[in-house]
Amino acid sequence: MEKLWRFTDNSGSFYSGCADKIKSLYFPVCNDSIMSSISPDLHGDIKSGQNSFLLAPVSRIDLSNLRSSRNFWVYINPHKIWSVAGVSRDSKQIKKDKFKLEAGLLWHKITRQNKAIGINAQVLSFVPATAEAVEIMQVKLTNISHKPVSFIPTVAIPIYSRGANNIRDHRHVTSLLQRVILHKFGVISKPTLAFDESGHRPNKDSYFVLSWDEKFSPPERIYPTQEGFCGDSGDLEEPEAVFNNMPGQLNNIQGKEVMGGLSFKSVSLKPGQSKIYTVIMGITRDPGVLSKLISKFNHPDKISHSLQGTKTFWGKLSQGINIATQDSDFDNWLRWVNIQPTLRRVFGCSFLPDFDYGKGGRGWRDLWQDCLGLILNDAEKVRPSLINNFCGVKIDGSNATIIGKCPEEFIADRNNISRVWMDHGIWPLLTLDLYINETGDLDILFEQATYFYNHEINRAGGIDYNWTPAYGNKLKTKAGKVYSGSILEHLLVENLVQFYNVGSHNHIRLEGADWNDGLDMAKENGESAAFSAMYAQNLETLAGLLLKIGQDSKVEVAEEVKILFTKVNYGSIPSKRRLLDKYFSKTSFALSGKKVSLDVAHLADDLKGKSLWMKQHICSAEWLKEGFFNGYYDNLKKRLEGKRGNHVQMTLTAQVFTIMAGIASSWQVRKVLQSVNKYLLDKQAGSIHLNTDFKQEQLALGRAFSFSYGEKENGAIFSHMVVMFSYALYKQGLAREGWETLSSLYKMALDTTKSKIYPCLPEYFNLEGRGMYSYLTGSASWFILTMLNQVFGVRGQDGDLVIEPKLSAEHFLKSNGISIERTFAGRRIMIRFLNPGKLAYGKYKIVKACLNLSNLPIDKRSYLVFSREVILGLSAQKLNLIEIHLG
Repeated sequence: MEKLWRFTDNSGSFYSGCADKIKSLYFPVCNDSIMSSISPDLHGDIKSGQNSFLLAPVSRIDLSNLRSSRNFWVYINPHKIWSVAGVSRDSKQIKKDKFKLEAGLLWHKITRQNKAIGINAQVLSFVPATAEAVEIMQVKLTNISHKPVSFIPTVAIPIYSRGANNIRDHRHVTSLLQRVILHKFGVISKPTLAFDESGHRPNKDSYFVLSWDEKFSPPERIYPTQEGFCGDSGDLEEPEAVFNNMPGQLNNIQGKEVMGGLSFKSVSLKPGQSKIYTVIMGITRDPGVLSKLISKFNHPDKISHSLQGTKTFWGKLSQGINIATQDSDFDNWLRWVNIQPTLRRVFGCSFLPDFDYGKGGRGWRDLWQDCLGLILNDAEKVRPSLINNFCGVKIDGSNATIIGKCPEEFIADRNNISRVWMDHGIWPLLTLDLYINETGDLDILFEQATYFYNHEINRAGGIDYNWTPAYGNKLKTKAGKVYSGSILEHLLVENLVQFYNVGSHNHIRLEGADWNDGLDMAKENGESAAFSAMYAQNLETLAGLLLKIGQDSKVEVAEEVKILFTKVNYGSIPSKRRLLDKYFSKTSFALSGKKVSLDVAHLADDLKGKSLWMKQHICSAEWLKEGFFNGYYDNLKKRLEGKRGNHVQMTLTAQVFTIMAGIASSWQVRKVLQSVNKYLLDKQAGSIHLNTDFKQEQLALGRAFSFSYGEKENGAIFSHMVVMFSYALYKQGLAREGWETLSSLYKMALDTTKSKIYPCLPEYFNLEGRGMYSYLTGSASWFILTMLNQVFGVRGQDGDLVIEPKLSAEHFLKSNGISIERTFAGRRIMIRFLNPGKLAYGKYKIVKACLNLSNLPIDKRSYLVFSREVILGLSAQKLNLIEIHLG
């Protein structure tokens, strides 16, 4: 089978001659104002949010099933009518097309050439990086025949113009709300209402499709309704207005499905001559902006200027962490992985075809993990966002689950379901610890943040029936004042509440689920030993941060938080539960507003003691004779993992976090690796499954095991957990095994005959090796983090720059040197590693080092430390070079 695509430069651009054969493919283009998805035949959608779609919302299956799409028709005569998008009833005509796709960061261009028609058509699509809420489509038609070709061109864009819910909820009724405004250059739709039976609202959004040619000439005929454009057949793939060359329709146009049908006057092209048409599709609440948009994009030169600016913007973003290895495909592919955290910041987890769930915004876990990648690119810039994010923490240790785009825009749950994810308290500290190491900014721990509050209290275990939206979403004191506490206090609450929130095996309760959303049917009795391991590590990390503040220091917390430091028997589950109940009884509705000062050294000792107890408990209770750790107990209080009859039940998650948290000893890590290779490694794919095939549903644990094995959370090769397993192995000094694990995902992604995706790291690969859920995955941030901090060993440590490479001999097979480029402390730095002996990790030391060509004193260690003062002394205006010689 033909390779799906190949890179064409060193900037991540790629070419495909067969993308049109895979109908599930889609490509993102976006800015902070508008989000689009585009398939090779121009299916997809355009939206600014859950309640404002210009094109009808699509799921993966809709890319092949729906007739509604962007289209552009060429009418030559009744027997020669051609869709430049390849979306037409005339399949014979389409089969004569010669297709190619070119795309890059973040632009998309398809070319269809049809010798029988005599025309070559290029369709360029992009969203300007300058934040206008428009998608630009530029169509260039060229006569490739030996004689003049005359035709009538027609833009065909179905305008949905309403919220996603209305695709099924009152579709016809909401069409009656549509109000069409005819414009010189096209069609504007402004529905009268935003339809919602719980409370209709006046609609403020205008949706528009406008078009002109390179001479700034407007359309000659306008078809503003689908009914008028398609006729009674309603067929967008054979519209009567085009196929019968009908006049424009301007009567009886209100209260119908809207159409951006725009037909230009007939044009005749000589051989080799071209004609260009520009289409802008967008959403606005300010009708006055249309004249500005038209003026900005009314000539091909202006489109080219905007396109170049967009390429530059995304190109720069993709080089935040820029590597040069012996594998140019990997370097290019990593550019796409680099922009994935930004794509998820823009799209959330709802607005690409695979992600047909949720209603916009980002989840709590997603928010913090995406920040990992953003911190590595520009740590100081992320500081305000980090502080804002902590305002989503609740005093019961849980949090708002959806985060909007505006500051302090938090939502408990979009579906009004009372639930809590037990792992959510882990990620904020992991992210903040990275930030502090990158910047040395311990002061952020004492920045003040509010707490989120709503009707759900005590980790969704109770209801405040007196709460109303008028009260607001901020925790208050009994005196009615909004309460603020330090970020350090927020971290203590998140992690200490969970220490006491245990089930019958003295591990933290699973509640609504953990990282694995599919473990959602063990709310009462389920436990996650896997993520208890990470909470144990978090407590140790918190102790370390406290000691960095100063052992003789004191910190201020709400007097109620002091309860969480009460001495109890950690092995006594009833004692833990009583203490937690006491804490909830004091914090359920309001705080006293009083604060107490606590001794840092005492707090650090307490946290270390709790961490050590948890780690020893997990190690002794959950190590199995089969050679790996158990990670879960179900709602029947039964252990999940181990041997069951003739098969073994094992999860990768339990192994990842016990190793990452330092719970597994070196011999246990080796045993785990053997078990992973025996039970979870897919030898054909070369990567690792999330779990073994349990052979039956697990209705006392979660929906995941009701999925087909090898899909989603039931045994897929799940990128996020594979990357974190690699990270954990690197932390243990297992560089060769870590690289084999990490690179397996890249190899699967680039095996495009199986993966069938554009360059990116998808959420998972199924049993067929197909990449699923492209672009919007937290694994991208972890992949970047692992490459930078572990593989290349370039990381921050209390604000200093540490270089401790863990490069494998494989990295130097075709070259003596590789490099990585990043920004640290506002300075752009390239670190070049030279290994002429091609030595493996563990066999080399740093034998020579240079900073901007000046030799540095070294003593043949495995790492170097550059103080922040040294880094700040480097030029901020040029690229600085550090050379590391390994031998």
